[in-house]
Amino acid sequence: MLRYALIFLLVALVAGAFGAWGVEGLAMQIAWILFVVFLVLFVVTLITGRRVKL
Repeated sequence: MLRYALIFLLVALVAGAFGAWGVEGLAMQIAWILFVVFLVLFVVTLITGRRVKL
């Protein structure tokens, strides 16, 4: 999940460099959502102490 968040962040940076503001905004929002989901799953995994298969 973190990999996908970083990919969408890279897409947003490239789109911003080329001036595609709509694509940049959408990719940045998707990257933010995926990063938050990753953090929540990471914290849950740390609290429970078991591995989560995704």
